[in-house]
Amino acid sequence: MKNAEIRELSTKELQERINAEVVSYNQKKINHSISPLDKPSEIRQQRKLIARMKTELRQRELNNK
Repeated sequence: MKNAEIRELSTKELQERINAEVVSYNQKKINHSISPLDKPSEIRQQRKLIARMKTELRQRELNNK
């Protein structure tokens, strides 16, 4: 997901998407600790995606104040 796509989401959709990505990220980490994933770089990419979404959410909070 690109930054432009993240900006198009509404605040509620963004929060829901963050929660879903965090759950998925945690599950991947658990699965990777049990048996290695084929692409461990997916974990890093997902962590960065979550950070980008949280950054956008925080910017919206600061702009509304």
